[in-house]
Amino acid sequence: MAAAAFKPVDEQFSYLKKGSAEIIREDELKSKLEQSAKSGKPLRVYLGVDPTAPDIHLGHTVVLRKLKHFQDMGHTAIFLIGDFSAMIGDPTGQSETRPPLSREQVDANAQTYLQQVYKILDREKTEVRYNSEWLGKMSSYDVVRLCGHYRLARMLEREDFRSRLDKSQPISVHELLYPLLTAFDAVMLKSDVELGATEQKFNMLVHRDIQREYGLPSPQTVLTMPILVGLHGERKMSKSLGNYVGITEAPGEMFGKLMSISDELMWSYYELLTDFPWPTIVRLREEVRAGVLHPKKTKMELAHNIVAGFHGETAARSAGEEWDRIYSKRETPEDAPRFALQINGMKRLSAILVETKAAPSRSEAERLIKQGGVEIDGVRVDDVKRELDLSRPYQYLLRVGKKRFLRLIVE
Repeated sequence: MAAAAFKPVDEQFSYLKKGSAEIIREDELKSKLEQSAKSGKPLRVYLGVDPTAPDIHLGHTVVLRKLKHFQDMGHTAIFLIGDFSAMIGDPTGQSETRPPLSREQVDANAQTYLQQVYKILDREKTEVRYNSEWLGKMSSYDVVRLCGHYRLARMLEREDFRSRLDKSQPISVHELLYPLLTAFDAVMLKSDVELGATEQKFNMLVHRDIQREYGLPSPQTVLTMPILVGLHGERKMSKSLGNYVGITEAPGEMFGKLMSISDELMWSYYELLTDFPWPTIVRLREEVRAGVLHPKKTKMELAHNIVAGFHGETAARSAGEEWDRIYSKRETPEDAPRFALQINGMKRLSAILVETKAAPSRSEAERLIKQGGVEIDGVRVDDVKRELDLSRPYQYLLRVGKKRFLRLIVE
């Protein structure tokens, strides 16, 4: 078999580093890339995902895109489905023991994940593995031997465990096993690089240590990616917070949601959700700052790029034209009333509906929101706890029902 042809190491490293939060360690990754280029042997790079929910949103794609970058550079992309570990439950960021999922739930979610990840990864070049292949076959002796390679004191150093101990909140023993069992994934895969979000750093460092304990000559490099901030600009993107963009949503809905983000947040999305080179992003940002380029045009380019990646150029173009027709060219009733709101931090949307007489009461406002009858800047709101940012001058276009429009002027 002919050796694989790789791009120059410096070019690979620059491309792979873009958008990353931390590489542990950079010199090791460069060395691995050099050895790979000399031998023609691709690096084994993996991302482990527990299928705990059926849908993937843009926040999940940040790390998936980085796996695709390694794939683009000719390396072996391994998408590991944690069908065994999902039934244990990752304690990362949890303030209490999470109830385990059933085998049926995990299997159903895993199939949905696979259908969605191929919107990013190359199906033909992706190695898909399930950690039940080895974790489901471990004997009690194997588990005890694995536990013998790590000290309890180090395990309890992790922030979420330490916080729960300080608050006298319970920690179940199986939660301590989670990072050790997933470390065995790295052993079995013989991975050169593991990818994950910044909140997974502790787990991935445990994986690196356990690889050493099991005699792998060169433990994996850890590359972490930042957490994507959600549409509201404060907390991480999450379906439960209603600040997410699902990758299977309709093109128009995706486009509208992306146009609702702040001008400042737009640059993080450019960096983490597109393949625009960093110098290009810097140039665009400078042109917007200097007034040469309008931020709306730049944001529309961002939205088009992201929507096209999942739905194609034609769908993205149509979504952009529709958004521009309604929300930029203001093809709304000329007599749509205007309502002034004072600059005053965050305010609950349901309260604004009552204040503007768009709803007679708070309960009626919440009912309208729950039924999908309220839109802000073309994006349907379905979270009754949704707040609007009134901290800066801005104009929101509110639609209640099918035909009632109201322009909210923050001043």
